[in-house]
Amino acid sequence: MLIEISVLLGFGCLSGVTTVLFGFGGGFVTVPVVYAFVLADPEHAPAAMHVAVATSTAVMVVNAGSATLAQLRTGRLRRDYLWPLVAFIGLGAVLGSFAATMADESALRWLFVAYLALTIADSLARKGFVSRRDDSRPRALGGFTATAGGAGIGAVASFLGVGGSVLTVPLMRRKGLPMADAAALANPLSLPVAVIGTAVYAFAATGTAPGSAHLGYIDLVAAGALLCGSLPAIAVTRRVVGRIPDRAHAIAYLALLVAALIVIAVR
Repeated sequence: MLIEISVLLGFGCLSGVTTVLFGFGGGFVTVPVVYAFVLADPEHAPAAMHVAVATSTAVMVVNAGSATLAQLRTGRLRRDYLWPLVAFIGLGAVLGSFAATMADESALRWLFVAYLALTIADSLARKGFVSRRDDSRPRALGGFTATAGGAGIGAVASFLGVGGSVLTVPLMRRKGLPMADAAALANPLSLPVAVIGTAVYAFAATGTAPGSAHLGYIDLVAAGALLCGSLPAIAVTRRVVGRIPDRAHAIAYLALLVAALIVIAVR
């Protein structure tokens, strides 16, 4: 148990770093690691992916909230990109969270893998993600993107427990924003997904045992250990945001997605 907690603390630190640098909220780090640990527990292994996704959303509430507060003074949280996109993300999150509780365990896992693969391929193929022109000017979000696009982001993100950054960061890059600004905006845009998803997973579970250290599908021990590692990392990492070259920042984002894809696919 001590070894497991130590490993979770370490991955919690990594999730804190990725929350600030990439706007992940921890989802792409916490889902694979919690999934791996739950598989080793015969009591909860049949619901391993549901527990991983639920625990990820719970950790994301705190991580994304802390990172949002840390970014407020930087001027990167642009209101014209947050509203009304955040409201429609919240609407989609309600639908996605309920759908995830009823989804087949194997289907949820492979949808997560497919989602990552498509995102990586799209970011590599589409111009403007890895390389951004220094003189490019940010473009406003269209009405369709903010409404239907926001609802779609919320539904997919809550269904897979990833917060939405994997959709919002590429979206903001296509609109011409620097990687640091795109990642900063991903945190407040992830909050409605995290809050709604956590509430649904906490009360809609059918696969956990009474008396265990779970709140619905949420593994409280894993969530606590991850947060103990992530919160100090967020406080430290926020000091270096903006100092990383834009191209290197974008490449690192894609590299982390590839790592998460490999872990889930192999397990």
